[in-house]
Amino acid sequence: MRGVRGGRWRRIAGQIGRSIAVWAVSTLTMLILAGLLPDFHLQSSSSDSATTIAVTAALGAGAFGILSAVVWPLLVRLLLLVPALVLGLLVFFLNGSLLLLALRINPSGDSEAAPETAVIVAAVMSAVASATGAALTVRDDDAYRRRLSRLALRRRRSGPRCPQTPGTVFVQLDGVGHDVLRDAVAKGVMPTVGRWLAAGDGERPTHRVIPWRTDWSSQTGASQLGILHGSTFDVPAFRWYEKDKGEVMVCNRPTSAAELQRRAISHTGDGGLLTDDGASRGNLFSGGAGEQALVLSIAARRRGRENRSRAGYFAYFSDPANAVRTALSFIADVGREIGESTRARIRRQRPRVGRGGLYPFIRAFATVVERDVVVAAVMGDMLAGRTAVYADLVAYDEVAHHSGPRSRDAEKVLARLDRSLALIANVAEHAPRPYRIVVLSDHGQSPGETFRARYGLTLADLVRAGCGLPVPRKAERTRSGAEARAAVRAALRRPDETRGERHRPAPHSEPIVLASGNLGLISFPDVHHRMTKEEIDARHPALLATLANHPGIGFLLVRSDRHDGVVLGPYGVEIPLDRLDDEPGPLAAFGPGAADAVRRTHSFPHAADIMVNSFHDPADGEVLAFEEQIGSHGGLGGPQARPFLLSPLTLSPPVDDGAELTGAEQVHRVLRRWLAEQGEPQTPAGDAEALPGRETRGRPGAARRSPRVNRVLRVPRAGM
Repeated sequence: MRGVRGGRWRRIAGQIGRSIAVWAVSTLTMLILAGLLPDFHLQSSSSDSATTIAVTAALGAGAFGILSAVVWPLLVRLLLLVPALVLGLLVFFLNGSLLLLALRINPSGDSEAAPETAVIVAAVMSAVASATGAALTVRDDDAYRRRLSRLALRRRRSGPRCPQTPGTVFVQLDGVGHDVLRDAVAKGVMPTVGRWLAAGDGERPTHRVIPWRTDWSSQTGASQLGILHGSTFDVPAFRWYEKDKGEVMVCNRPTSAAELQRRAISHTGDGGLLTDDGASRGNLFSGGAGEQALVLSIAARRRGRENRSRAGYFAYFSDPANAVRTALSFIADVGREIGESTRARIRRQRPRVGRGGLYPFIRAFATVVERDVVVAAVMGDMLAGRTAVYADLVAYDEVAHHSGPRSRDAEKVLARLDRSLALIANVAEHAPRPYRIVVLSDHGQSPGETFRARYGLTLADLVRAGCGLPVPRKAERTRSGAEARAAVRAALRRPDETRGERHRPAPHSEPIVLASGNLGLISFPDVHHRMTKEEIDARHPALLATLANHPGIGFLLVRSDRHDGVVLGPYGVEIPLDRLDDEPGPLAAFGPGAADAVRRTHSFPHAADIMVNSFHDPADGEVLAFEEQIGSHGGLGGPQARPFLLSPLTLSPPVDDGAELTGAEQVHRVLRRWLAEQGEPQTPAGDAEALPGRETRGRPGAARRSPRVNRVLRVPRAGM
């Protein structure tokens, strides 16, 4: 008993010591800022003694700290109906207002600060206080664990009793391919995942990882819709033209995402993966979750109590230091991107795409702001004991598009994502119920330069040239443009062009050409049905041959009056869909499953008149993106169609031995099965043996990790 009391008093003394240290550092920071900033004065009279000024700074710093701890959470609760990004901007102004209030109530003197200066002072003081507190507790694992325990206890007291059956957290690492994950683990870039897989350290694994194969449309819109809602039907690409509506659908547009979710629910008759006490964080679609944060499909609707998340935002913004830390990390990442892109230009790296304009800020939002808010929301969900949580971390996908899937820049992002996984795993130890952490990706990324960089014209330019329509002069002078014009003249039996002669526009509406990575879609909007090969040849005799014979294009898919659907390749190759298994032709380079993926897309009502897949080199996985991306996905070819699924051994195997997990709809069924699995951990036959000493902690399904793993997973909040 005496030892327990002694430990309690030591913890109290340690907490008091840390509070005094933070207060002292905050006071010193306020004194330094008062000396540097002309519009910030701790006393109005210049004759004040140094002692009086120091006391004023100490009282001001103390008042600001108390207001931040007491008043700030109340302000955030009042502002929860404000959109998340707006709230993030208001953080700095509210923080500055608290500083002005602290100066006003300071009894030691007449301190003052200009409003804009108060914002700066408050941000700096919050950042310094947060950094000081983190530095003092970074080696005090017990302090961090006690904080999580207090949060968990508070959640349990304020809510209904949490069931003791296991909950499940699904973390989607957007765009991370199976091979990229394996290589990152082998290099030590992702140590948390490495320990789960026991990669090279002599321990037994706690997780398994397998690849799965996407549909033809290897992108987040189709894959996540299939994973969360069980249907990828009629999602032919990331963006496509729908003739019946006369609209372009784009998966990351709020109105399109809401419509796709509605169609999926109508198609399956089910609300989604997360309908049973679920939470959706940072996703395109809700999955039927009752708790949602940064979910695109609800962004187009009027927000209210029934369709927005409160707990996730409050858990993050209730501490002003969070916003300040995120803002500083945001600025640092903008600088990091500018430095990396400058380095790439100086070294003349190839392939390379433009990374200027707003891109550094877009990247920083994905790698910092979205990550911090989503991870904080997941932590809140786990402490609240929710049954199922699905969160998407988009950082790697955004960076790999512009830096390359295997670039040094992308590896650094993977390392930071691994730290986020470690933090989530640490929080699971303090949750009111056991949690199983499943990590997966929605697609991979394939490397390669852009179609435009290699051939000097875009897919749209090539289509226009093949239709006999005018193209930009720069595209006309390329070899591809000249060959397309020659093919048009030959097909129409026209003489050679004379100097100064220009093409006349065809008497039809111009084609709509859209790109989704290395997948292109060509539609003729004035024809209200999906055109056949025969109709296209009659209207534009040289178009299909121009596209099929181009070295940057792998194959085409079109309807046919004779064969329902055909795949076209170079040198006049034309293979009906029902004969692709016997003679794959141009699909042979794209590996197993390509024929099934093409046939399924052909059945979609909104497939384009001409579906175009770029060239693919099986030797190095290279494709040619029709967008300005050196890491791309959206079509067939290379690692983009090979994401991963990482799951605990306590769950049943995703598929039987020797079977392949194919399509996001099948992944959905696997995740549903796992949500239904409860009870004691099990080690399925054929998998690694159970960890030695694996016992339950008085709750079903809670596996005891080894002391070494526990030591590694104890990371402070600064690890975010």
